[in-house]
Amino acid sequence: MTTPAATTPSERTALPPRTPLRGRLAVVSVMLGIFSIVTTEILPIGLLTSIGSDFAVSDGTAGLMMAMPGLLAAVSAPLVTVATARVDRRVMLCAFMLLLALADFLIAAATDYRLVLVSRVMVGVTIGGFWSIGAGLAGRLVRPASVGRATAVIFSAVPLGSVLGVPAGTFIGGLAGWRTAFVVMGVLGVGVLALMLLVVPPLPPAQVTRASLLRTVLGRPGTRFALLLTFLIVLSHFATYTYVAPFLEQVTHAGPALITVFLLVYGAAGIVGNFVGGALVTRRPRAAVSLAAGLIAAATALLPVLGRWEAGAVALLAVWGVAYGAVPVCSQTWFTRAAPEAPEAASVLFTASFQATFALGALAGGAVLDRVSVSAVMLLGGATAALVVVVVAATGPSSGHFGVRGRRG
Repeated sequence: MTTPAATTPSERTALPPRTPLRGRLAVVSVMLGIFSIVTTEILPIGLLTSIGSDFAVSDGTAGLMMAMPGLLAAVSAPLVTVATARVDRRVMLCAFMLLLALADFLIAAATDYRLVLVSRVMVGVTIGGFWSIGAGLAGRLVRPASVGRATAVIFSAVPLGSVLGVPAGTFIGGLAGWRTAFVVMGVLGVGVLALMLLVVPPLPPAQVTRASLLRTVLGRPGTRFALLLTFLIVLSHFATYTYVAPFLEQVTHAGPALITVFLLVYGAAGIVGNFVGGALVTRRPRAAVSLAAGLIAAATALLPVLGRWEAGAVALLAVWGVAYGAVPVCSQTWFTRAAPEAPEAASVLFTASFQATFALGALAGGAVLDRVSVSAVMLLGGATAALVVVVVAATGPSSGHFGVRGRRG
């Protein structure tokens, strides 16, 4: 879940022949690919209890389905970017969509929980590879005047995965079983693959991101500060949100249909937060990340108290959705401005750190859930998010890359 890297001059000089219609269709195909990836990645959140029951594992162990993709994505993002630097990007996009479809079909047919985890490893490789390659492709698919609009279309798939994908998957799982939800995602993946083969033009590599450049960017104070903020806020979010369905079942006593509605409210709020955060972070970056973290801290910490009632739970989920919707764009902005001359390297580091912390959060939340309670997960997540506010306030504007000092590291 990331925001796009800027198109580099070398990319602009290597544009393949295209027509406006084919370019728009190619953009749509990439958007649908990202939608499929985002939905598949977070679909188990709404089906966690059902999947865990089928394989007789605890909710915390079932949370490994969320941790595995993040770990593999964190590793594959830099590795794929460096290792496939000279491979046609169209070929790589199609290969990753095929891998995603196979992963969906594998989990749907799994007879053992170990096969479920193998499927999630495949999803993780897809996330890291597709994102690292696809983040800056808009400028190579459409004419220069349409790049901004095309970029917005491609990355609208991120909130749409939460708004439409997860609630729809949860609804299908409630009606026909969780396996059916993954079969539907597999069919969608095959459809997107076919569309890409038809409309995405050849995309010979135009930029090489070397490991040395990644190390240089990683060594900058601004990048390290962005890493710290991303670690804390993403750890807080995914340690808690991964187990929101068990919380709603056990504490709010909501049924499957109501949980679907709650997740839909959360996702819709996330779209609002995405645009509000994007507008605020360009003018007030420190205020944007502090506000998002503070709202997540408040929402998660209050859930064990007010979430016992349906009205309280849905209100807090709406606040949480708005807050977290702003997080990816805020985090990506910190990384990008730390290395304005190397947007692809910044995007790779953002993706890797985000996904690694995603996995760690799911593991940490699962451990607390199995040993204490789902309410304790929410309280600890809220305390972690509050640390972001403390760090930003304590460091002052001169710390991190948004300050006058340390911009270049």
